[in-house]
Amino acid sequence: MVTWMMHACALTLPLLGSHTGYRSGAMEANTSSKTGEVPSLLANVEVSHLDGFDTTSTPLPSPKPVLHPAPARMRPPDRVAPRSEAVLPAFDSPFNPPGMRSGHPVSSISLPSSPTGFEPLVAPGGDLHERKQAMPNAAQEPAQHVRFVQQPHKLMFRSQPIPGGVPTHGVRRISSRTMNRDKRYDSFKTFSGKLERQITHLAGGGVPASTPEEEELAQGQGEAVSSENVDRFFAALEGPELDKLKSSEELALPADKKWPFLLRFPISAFGMCLGVSSQAILYKTIATAAPTEFLHVSPKVNLVLWYISVVLMSIITAVYAFKIIFFFEAVRREYYHPIRVNFFFAPWIACLFLAMGVPPSVTTQLPAWLWYALMSPVLCLELKIYGQWMSGGQRRLSKVANPSNHLSVVGNFVGALMGASMGLKEGPIFFFGVGMAHYTVLFVTLYQRLPTNATLPKDLHPVFFLFVAAPSVASMAWAKIVDEFGVGAKLAYFIAMFLYASLAVRINFFRGFRFSLSWWAYTFPMTGASIASIRYATVVDNAFTKALCLGLSLLATLTVTGLFATTMVHALVFHNLFPNDIAIAITDRKMKPIMELQESGKDDDSLSGSSCSKDIEAGATAAVAPQA
Repeated sequence: MVTWMMHACALTLPLLGSHTGYRSGAMEANTSSKTGEVPSLLANVEVSHLDGFDTTSTPLPSPKPVLHPAPARMRPPDRVAPRSEAVLPAFDSPFNPPGMRSGHPVSSISLPSSPTGFEPLVAPGGDLHERKQAMPNAAQEPAQHVRFVQQPHKLMFRSQPIPGGVPTHGVRRISSRTMNRDKRYDSFKTFSGKLERQITHLAGGGVPASTPEEEELAQGQGEAVSSENVDRFFAALEGPELDKLKSSEELALPADKKWPFLLRFPISAFGMCLGVSSQAILYKTIATAAPTEFLHVSPKVNLVLWYISVVLMSIITAVYAFKIIFFFEAVRREYYHPIRVNFFFAPWIACLFLAMGVPPSVTTQLPAWLWYALMSPVLCLELKIYGQWMSGGQRRLSKVANPSNHLSVVGNFVGALMGASMGLKEGPIFFFGVGMAHYTVLFVTLYQRLPTNATLPKDLHPVFFLFVAAPSVASMAWAKIVDEFGVGAKLAYFIAMFLYASLAVRINFFRGFRFSLSWWAYTFPMTGASIASIRYATVVDNAFTKALCLGLSLLATLTVTGLFATTMVHALVFHNLFPNDIAIAITDRKMKPIMELQESGKDDDSLSGSSCSKDIEAGATAAVAPQA
């Protein structure tokens, strides 16, 4: 029995030893898995001698660092590389479209092996224990974002552009002024501001393109007025000059702030050129005419006034040219305005005045082509405006008649006077006849003042003096055509003097209103009457005619001088010479709700009628039912 028990112990001890070794190995494996260490048996295993284990005959890859992006498909290595040497292929960037492989390299950076400090990673072939301790830290890093590069001496951080990002060279510079730009004025700009954006882009500053929503908002805030619908101006504006907005209307531009200067600069500013340039003609006549020789006026006065007129004309023309370039929509609205369109004759009339008032020291003979060049635009404008007066419709003369319409007639007489002074015959007679026919019609229309025409307020009383301008210039033009101040010239001159006197005796015409550009309507007619009086005094030479021409000339000079000084003060000191131009900032949006209201009223009437018929039918049915 004892012998059998001894044999049993001898057989059990080896099994217990092997079982104990197995448990110790398992415990070691568990401990290794918990600590993240790879068991030595797996870390040093070689698989190159195993057949069919995904092997190739290529030599072992070099352990040097890889600094370039890995290819999309890697060739299988000869042995299992440790995690610290793992190289990942390029990955799909979330910034790229689905299915598109990124062509950018993955960021190559080096991470510290310890969270407490930056230590260089151990190169391959180093101490096995240090490599094992570096492997757990490498296993805990997100492998899809980085890959490790072995650097034996120092750490290096390299940054790469985000895959699929937008290149920085394509980004346009946007200034704070551009971002804060008020887009409410875009609807009045040339091609909705495209020209301004082109010029800003060429100057070096990028301007972002307007989105469709912004363009729609700009168009909604300032819709274009139809060129044919002149009734819209009468419906939205009031006053004889149609420059005041009705209380039921809404402006397309902000009324609580000052608009850009070019939008506030009106075509009527050329009235200043008419007043100053006519003074140059006056003093040229005084210096050379026989009735005023006793004054001994130097020709240098005419030279100074002529140069002042040229400078003023150049400045105003340049400013309005910029308005045409940058705010063409505003110019178009002025042209289709039933009153403002008359002032488009003023630049050409002012040029005719400059040509007639040129000093003898500058030139004594003007070329004939100059007359044709200046009268061609006048003829084109007259064909348009006179045709509208005659054809009727919305722009018939009885509807749009205003003292400003005299400017469209005065151009004929001024052109006839200049052409006759240059020795031309047929052209001056043509323009004189056309001007006389339309002046007669205009004079009668304005004199009778139809009940549909509004009474001129006090602020516009100066425009009444335009009644004097046409007959004054007509008398001088006819005298030049026939080479004598005869009966025809005297008839026109006497009409002008009677109208002048009828306005001068009305004291209320000269008080009770504030200064505005309309005051310049005094200057040109008064100066024209003074020049006509000097021409008349050359034929009828007596003390009365000399006193008359002297008094009218002095009054015209004082008026022009006072208005010029007052204009400079309001322009340079008070900065209120050009207020917001309400006449061009109207919109069509107010007419739509009215039409919708009328349509809804019709619908309500039809609905109420149908409901009443239904009630009547129901009542009749109820009355018949009891009888049945």
